[in-house]
Amino acid sequence: MELKANPRSTREELLAGKMPAVAYNKEQNVSFTIDRKEFDKAFRAQGRTGIFDIVIEGGESFPALVKTVQMDARRRIPIHVDFTLVHYGEPIEVAVPVHVTGKARGVINGGLVDIVVHNLQVIAPGPRRIPQELMVDVTRLNIGDHITAGQIKLPQGVTLASDPELMVISVLAPRMTEAEADAEDQAAQVAGLVAAGELSEEAAEAVLEGEASLDEVKAEAAGEATEGETE
Repeated sequence: MELKANPRSTREELLAGKMPAVAYNKEQNVSFTIDRKEFDKAFRAQGRTGIFDIVIEGGESFPALVKTVQMDARRRIPIHVDFTLVHYGEPIEVAVPVHVTGKARGVINGGLVDIVVHNLQVIAPGPRRIPQELMVDVTRLNIGDHITAGQIKLPQGVTLASDPELMVISVLAPRMTEAEADAEDQAAQVAGLVAAGELSEEAAEAVLEGEASLDEVKAEAAGEATEGETE
């Protein structure tokens, strides 16, 4: 995508609607200004994996990738952009977004698909061969299953830069509701009281079956203990 730019010195005042940018690699560093709205629209369309053909008025033109975008925290608009200069036909390492497709078996059973790594580092054979995204089919995943970086199919010519054992996607067990968590805590408490001899197994069963509350059976147990001491 072409992006028109103007040359800039660091002391130059910016025109309305313009913002500073810089493009660089190990051999070169170029400062310029670009239209804020034009860049924002283009960046939303192609992100960090799309090539920008930057054309500087009255000067050079070159392909580049967005490296970082500095945002105004209050207005949430871009205020400065760093580009990485690239060369056509040369390998380049980039971070490519990971997305999932399909409905995992574990999700049908109440689980949750968790994308652990949202951007995977890969090496493309050239800037125009950078994949826009990596789609991963999760249909066969059950609860507890996961997919590592080495298991993700890459486009022809693209190689993995990350650790092949890096976990990228997993299917988590269902989260307990507040009521389920309370029930589990109560069961643990009841088991502890039975083990300490403070509660009978019959009373414990009544609590777990919902026939009596824990406070009720504890009060009853305390009353029986008092009667025994009196006798």
